[in-house]
Amino acid sequence: MALTIRSTVFLLLLVVVLIFGLVIGRQVYQSGESARAVPAPELSELNTFVYDQGRALAQFQLLDERGRPRTPADLKGRWTFAFIGYTFCPDVCPATLSTLRQAAALLPPEVPQPDYLLISADPERDTPQRLAEYLRFFGEDFHGLTGDIEELRRLATSLNAVFVHREDDGTRLVDHSAHLALINPQGEMTAVIQPPHTPRDLAEAYQQIYQWARANRPGAG
Repeated sequence: MALTIRSTVFLLLLVVVLIFGLVIGRQVYQSGESARAVPAPELSELNTFVYDQGRALAQFQLLDERGRPRTPADLKGRWTFAFIGYTFCPDVCPATLSTLRQAAALLPPEVPQPDYLLISADPERDTPQRLAEYLRFFGEDFHGLTGDIEELRRLATSLNAVFVHREDDGTRLVDHSAHLALINPQGEMTAVIQPPHTPRDLAEAYQQIYQWARANRPGAG
């Protein structure tokens, strides 16, 4: 009987020691992880704000430039520069897309080439076919999204962007945000880049964000 009690007490003590060891080990591991975490880079000189934690995008089901259904899951696995605009835009949109194309040429080979996504603020005119014809000029990494205007508006809002339709002497115009949103491979907005945009500054901001994300989060590349 006494032997049984001693064995039980010993087993209980052993369980307590194991649990205590696991708790302490986990705390040490988490403390080490926190110590290794590096704050988001300060890139105000590049007109860029980087979030310490990525921001989730609104849920959506839209069409790309080939007419294929797209959801937030399709943005995962690669970096993406997203921009709110429309194909009939007279100035800001083509200038921004051209700047992105020039920035892409400045990226070194060890940095993953991102995608570039035009999110339509004028879906009535921006059909998939129209997007495909328009984006073909900029390159194969340029894509578009169109579809229900309210879903587009919610997506724009989750990217800190807005757009408004108006008429000017019988011409339909769309006022829209001009910043770029950088989406990480987890499908989250990780940075906002305000105009004016230059190819060199965009390439530099992207490289610094990529290196920071790669050091802090597995799967960033």
